Amino acid sequence: MAFPTETVYGLGADATNEKAVARIYEVKGRPKDHPLIVHISSMKLLDKWASEIPDYAIKLARAFWPGPMTLILPRTQLAKDFITGVQKNVGIRVPAHTVALALLKEYEAHGGHGVVAPSANRFGKVSPTTAEAVELELGDFLDSKDQILDGGSCKVGIESTIIDCTRSIATILRPGAITKEMIQEVIQEVIEDSSEFVNTLKNKIKASGLLSVHYSPKAEIFLSGQPGNGDGFIALDSISTPKGSIRLASPASVEEYAKILYASLRSADIKKISRIFIVPPKGDGLAHAINDRLKKASNGYKQKK
Repeated sequence: MAFPTETVYGLGADATNEKAVARIYEVKGRPKDHPLIVHISSMKLLDKWASEIPDYAIKLARAFWPGPMTLILPRTQLAKDFITGVQKNVGIRVPAHTVALALLKEYEAHGGHGVVAPSANRFGKVSPTTAEAVELELGDFLDSKDQILDGGSCKVGIESTIIDCTRSIATILRPGAITKEMIQEVIQEVIEDSSEFVNTLKNKIKASGLLSVHYSPKAEIFLSGQPGNGDGFIALDSISTPKGSIRLASPASVEEYAKILYASLRSADIKKISRIFIVPPKGDGLAHAINDRLKKASNGYKQKK
């Protein structure tokens, strides 16, 4: 079942059912060793999935759940190899969307323990932020028993912040709407940089969205340069549209930039635009997370070539 979260739409299945989880990998075309994130309705269920939970992880969960934050923690026996990518850790989050929480609570009331839900798109492609985008992306791969819950447009628009909590200091593996600055207000110490340590950690811990190529439309993305006639263009509304280009989005703020980014990239494919020129937002926080997605999206076309 595809359902909305505050970040993007997820493709959900029983986190303890190997056959159901295998179907997610099949529909997405996702590598079997690429782990999934378990979604639960409350942090009260955290110890069902995670063991050796450090105090700082508890503080983060209390501060930001429900919300766009995933914690990587040592797994319990409930978290099997088929959702962790044969790792000893598991990713967990509590989404902040009324439809998602209602679904999870109802499922748990019927004996369920959690739902794995990667983004409801083909692997490496643009994540969907509306039910219509899910249908467009996965309609040919779903069958009559599958369902799509329409919860409107996602509020945040980019995937959750992923934080490794398996060490003495929290380490941000994927930036998101829960920023380093917000985390530091809660636990003071957190690592987020491109140091050799973090790069080594990312190679050791597999998690969603850490590949160098991801979130990619069919179009070629340029993060610099001047667009020509018929090229797509995305930038903050304070930046004028170059002559001859097709304006795909004019967000008024960084928050709106994140919310409409994926829909804008998808619209370029629908319009059969082959090149998109994007002026990335400047700054830290959410702007940094957007730039992470744009960099990985721009690598997609290069890999195809």
